[in-house]
Amino acid sequence: MASFHTTGSKNIADVGFARLDEVTIQAPDGTQALRYVLRLSNAVAVVALDGADVVLIQQYRAPLGEAILEIPAGVLDIPGEDPIAAARRELVEEVGYSAGHLEHLTDIVTSPGVTDEVISLYLAEGIEPVPRKPEGLEERYATVVTMPLAEAVEQVRLGRIKDAKSAVGILLAAHQ
Repeated sequence: MASFHTTGSKNIADVGFARLDEVTIQAPDGTQALRYVLRLSNAVAVVALDGADVVLIQQYRAPLGEAILEIPAGVLDIPGEDPIAAARRELVEEVGYSAGHLEHLTDIVTSPGVTDEVISLYLAEGIEPVPRKPEGLEERYATVVTMPLAEAVEQVRLGRIKDAKSAVGILLAAHQ
């Protein structure tokens, strides 16, 4: 494929965890176009297995206007934080588990036409319950849900687990 180039970038808005940039790109034939890029912190997400069960969180998501089932996840919001440390932190915060073993499954890009966000997916095994440490309003009112991994796969197939990071993580964990 012929090469595109970024020829300019201007910050439009900054809200702390996200930045909106106006980016000028140049096509191989010299044609230029403006694109808007949402710059987000990278994140981690964890498929936490307790034997044959997976631990999920059901929490309200304002952009959707509803509570959805997800695997525990969160942004790398501590400068220089190691992704594995962030994954361990998110497990405790969101669902109240510590992981005996974490394995990196893959990295995914969430919406490459809009954002540069990368989420690192991990598999947690040998989990043990610990006190939850919810961060933020939605997490305080969230519900921890445990279900057989096979049922979670079926929930993905039926579109009841529709969050992309959760669907990818659950399907990868089921094929380990």
